Amino acid sequence: MSNAPERLAHRQLIVRPDWLALRQEEIIEPDLPIVDAHHHLWNRDGVPYLLPELLADTATGHNIVASVFMECKAMYRTDAAPAMRPVGEVEFANGIAAMSASGEFGPTRAVAGIVGYADLGLGSAVREVLEAEIAAGGGRFRGVRNISAWHPDPEARGSSANPPPDVLTRPSLRAGLRCLASLGLTFDAWMYHTQLSELVELARDVPEATIILNHVGGPIGIGPYAGHRQQVFAEWRKSIEELGWCPNVQVKLGGLGMRLFGFDVHQGALPPSSQQLADAWRPYIETCIEAFGPTRAMFESNFPVDKGSCSYQALWNAFKRIAAGASSTEKHALFAGTAMRVYRLDEEPRDGR
Repeated sequence: MSNAPERLAHRQLIVRPDWLALRQEEIIEPDLPIVDAHHHLWNRDGVPYLLPELLADTATGHNIVASVFMECKAMYRTDAAPAMRPVGEVEFANGIAAMSASGEFGPTRAVAGIVGYADLGLGSAVREVLEAEIAAGGGRFRGVRNISAWHPDPEARGSSANPPPDVLTRPSLRAGLRCLASLGLTFDAWMYHTQLSELVELARDVPEATIILNHVGGPIGIGPYAGHRQQVFAEWRKSIEELGWCPNVQVKLGGLGMRLFGFDVHQGALPPSSQQLADAWRPYIETCIEAFGPTRAMFESNFPVDKGSCSYQALWNAFKRIAAGASSTEKHALFAGTAMRVYRLDEEPRDGR
């Protein structure tokens, strides 16, 4: 079969519902409570992934009790100063959350937590933006993400974002991060494995900040790294183990369906089974769990981005296969407990829902 089409402008695989429908699986441990710790909502290129599309995925058999929205430059304000435009995304996400909290769309607490964007490079001046986002979030705003995924070789870049190369190393970002931490908010970090040393330094410099590393730390499997998986894995593992010693850093287990990682499951005549996914993803997820422990690790879907590679059914079945040997306490942490604690999902939003 020829390679599946790729939307190179966004460096993401195209979602093909007809292809995904070719394989259905029986749900493993259907009663296990899950908090999807990382997904997006948008209307990108005229293709929506909003509450109906999210709930269509979460309703495919797994027990998704809640979810966390992750910033993706959706619905920014157009009539505000540049620094304040991301407040619109928080307003948008909170509106979706309020719809879900009404109970009219089922039991899943979609968007129980909101992670937005504010430029921490503004230093202490970012407080004004953060306070506006706290107000716009209706009690659901939990933190921000500043994407730093950059590589000098364009062929190695697997993120739709294209930040400058020095996001995490700016002194002003440390001042912004301290401001974020003082407000009790979290910091999500997304970068490639070649930049993980920058996060180690940041975590040590600002130990009061709660930092969440996205997508197992982004080991690159494309461009100049294609065909060098063992070498990349060894370098990545060393950095992950070093990060594991930073007690203020947590890790998200997922994102492995992205084009960045260099897996070829999207090229099959049939979508991958959960066993195929588990076999491919296990080394990365097990390494992270060993380095951070279950109470500092959380599973994520990264939908709809990872939907270009697999179904929601197969993704969570794959995670359950990988975690099959864990104790019930460890499973609770990995699938729900860590995300609930880190993103404070037990707190009641201010609108009472």
